[in-house]
Amino acid sequence: MAKVTYVRPKGDDVIVEVPDGTTVMQAALANDVSEIVAECGGTLACATCHVYVDDNDIQRLDAPSADEDEMLGYTASPRLPGSRLSCQLVLGPELDGLVVRVAPEQY
Repeated sequence: MAKVTYVRPKGDDVIVEVPDGTTVMQAALANDVSEIVAECGGTLACATCHVYVDDNDIQRLDAPSADEDEMLGYTASPRLPGSRLSCQLVLGPELDGLVVRVAPEQY
């Protein structure tokens, strides 16, 4: 089980624990983090699951794939150094305790 903290745009936190292998996007949808729209369902065909990974956690992630990097160019909220698509972040022991800020706009 891995724990992830979502910091919503208005500042409140949602902390959930989910089975390893669950994406940050799937965990958000299953736990009513409604600000993550995930319009394409995690197929890497949109950017409506945009999050900002906490500065302390960025080094724990693999670099974005070329496809994710391209899709990050289409985010509604500004792309920042910690910008990632939550559908591409798979939770497991190495990411236990991950903190992400949900981008304020997904469209």
